[in-house]
Amino acid sequence: MAAPLLLLFDIDGTLLGGAATAHAQALHEALEQVHGVNARRVKIPIDPSGRTDPEIARALLLSVGVSAEQIDERADRVRDECCRAYARLCPQDLSQTVLTGIPDLLAWLAGQSDVLLGLLTGNYEPVARLKLRSAGLGRWFPSDQGAFGSDSEDRTMLPAVARRRAGSVGAPHPRERTVVIGDTPRDIACARADEVGIVAVATGRYSADALGDADAVAGDAGELRGELERLL
Repeated sequence: MAAPLLLLFDIDGTLLGGAATAHAQALHEALEQVHGVNARRVKIPIDPSGRTDPEIARALLLSVGVSAEQIDERADRVRDECCRAYARLCPQDLSQTVLTGIPDLLAWLAGQSDVLLGLLTGNYEPVARLKLRSAGLGRWFPSDQGAFGSDSEDRTMLPAVARRRAGSVGAPHPRERTVVIGDTPRDIACARADEVGIVAVATGRYSADALGDADAVAGDAGELRGELERLL
């Protein structure tokens, strides 16, 4: 019997739009608490889209002269402080940020016997879980599945982490039955790094043309359902 199709969803720009304000504030508070850096006054030297929380934190800290050694030593403290701050700052209701058609799409996927849902996001896991719970989508994503910025700073490592969690001991979920769903070129790059499938959605900052290296590109949740129906 074939393994279920493991679908790994990004969050910001893929499931939600405009839900990152409190998240950014929490990371800024963490950097100030741990490193004494007022990140609000720092122009981030990279595009944060599709990057992990610790990668964004590193870029901000390096830009103001914090050493890589100190960043490494305090990375866990930054993560913990960010998650604590987000628990305080997260709006109770983020349902207005859910992208059109996503609830129906997830309900349909959850009803498919040969589908396993998971997350693949640069968010720290507690941030990701709380964000989706506040948006009313948390129930679709099992707590023991997925991969997060708290698993690795390097996003290209995350599909392999998610496949290990979805598989059995010594036998990760098969690559040919794994698909990343995201809205940035970095989602495409991380899927390619692990040689898994990738369906991009042009619902974030990037156009369909900019996402053309994906296996398929959908303009919205309705088109995404069509692409996933073909895979199933």
